Amino acid sequence: MKILIVLTSHDKLGNTGKKTGFWLEEFAAPYYTFLDAGAEITVASPKGGQPPLDPKSDEPDSQTEMTERFRDDKTAQQVLANTKVLTEVSEADYDAIFYPGGHGPLWDLTSDKASIKLIEQFYTNGKPVGAVCHAPAVLLQAQIDGEPLVKGKRVAGFTNSEEAAVQLTDVVPFLVEDELKRLGGHYEKVDDWQVLAVVDGHLVTGQNPASSSAVAGEVLKLLA
Repeated sequence: MKILIVLTSHDKLGNTGKKTGFWLEEFAAPYYTFLDAGAEITVASPKGGQPPLDPKSDEPDSQTEMTERFRDDKTAQQVLANTKVLTEVSEADYDAIFYPGGHGPLWDLTSDKASIKLIEQFYTNGKPVGAVCHAPAVLLQAQIDGEPLVKGKRVAGFTNSEEAAVQLTDVVPFLVEDELKRLGGHYEKVDDWQVLAVVDGHLVTGQNPASSSAVAGEVLKLLA
C-alpha cells in the first residue's frame, strides 16, 4: 500500500507580511495513521525539499499527540525535509493521494497543473483522493469529463465561520466553503472545530484540523 502525501510550498499569508504553509496536525495525524497501518509513504510538494510550516500550527495550543510524536521522530522529520518535486511523481506508483491543509494550498496547489493532473488521474483510476481543512481547495480546478470533480459530490472543508474565527476571511484569496458550493458540491458541515469526514465514492474530504485522522482512516478503509 503506497500513499502519496502532497504539501504546499507557499509560505506567504496574502499581503499581511506573515508566514503560512501547511498545518502540522494535518500532516502528522494522517502520516502516522497511514504509517501505523503499514503504508509506504512518499511526500511531495511543488518545489520539493522542506515545505513551509504554518508557524501558528507550531504553537503550544495547536499540539496533539500526533504532533508531539512527530517532534520526537527524526525519521519523519527527514521525510518532511526532503519532499519530492511534484512534477517528478507518477500516479501509477501509488494507491492513494492525500492533501493536508493549512492556508498555503489556497495560493499554490489550487492552480498547480501537476497537482490537478494527479488528482484527475487518481480519481479517474478509482483510487482514493483525500483532502482535509483548506486542502479541498486543491480539487477546485480538477475536472472529470469536462465537469468540476466536486460537482454533485458530498464534500467538506474549512467552513466560512471557522475562517472568520481565525480572522482571515479578508486575507484568503477565496473561501473554501463558498467555492465548493459554487462548483456544485453538496457541501456538508458540523459545528466549528468538530470532527467531520465525508466519503463520496473514493473522494474523502474533512472539515478542519481535528478531522485529519478521520479522513486518513476513511482513505485506509477504501484501500482495504
